Amino acid sequence: MELIPKIGITGLPRVGKTEALIKIAGRLEKDYVVGGMITKTIKENGERVGFKVVDWRKQEEKIFAHINLDSIHRSGRYNIDLKALEEVGVKAIEEAVDDELVGIIIIDEVGKMELISKKFRKAVKDALDSDKPVLLTLHKKSRDSLLQDIRNMDNVRILEITPINRNLLPYKIEKILKENL
Repeated sequence: MELIPKIGITGLPRVGKTEALIKIAGRLEKDYVVGGMITKTIKENGERVGFKVVDWRKQEEKIFAHINLDSIHRSGRYNIDLKALEEVGVKAIEEAVDDELVGIIIIDEVGKMELISKKFRKAVKDALDSDKPVLLTLHKKSRDSLLQDIRNMDNVRILEITPINRNLLPYKIEKILKENL
């Protein structure tokens, strides 16, 4: 049986995981339909104050984490809007799994904030269990059970992005995906 590529990009915060995933997805879109979600940083006066969740195909976005959000859910200094994450991000992942046109699923990021959502956790598991290639970014240090499970999966290749390899790694990952599609 041919192995369906599932690749996790990990690395320290702000090293460029999301940028690498966006670069790879953009290049793969020339040949494949890419679906799923990404997160975008919200900055005010040069300071990171929150995150938007974005449906890759529809470019629909909502603020799901912000220092000024009113929410009972928190992660670090951010308040989390699980409804926004689930309406945009989880829905985008579920649609990517179910849509026969989608050839590659992207998920950015399997991290502390997103893992508060049970629906997000299920969507990530369903994507990894699907018969489609998956490219996801992973929080490096979290000991969350889902992240531990992903790191221990035989069919998931984990690659660490660093300041030294961040320019070359996207091309390596693109090559791995294309060789196995």
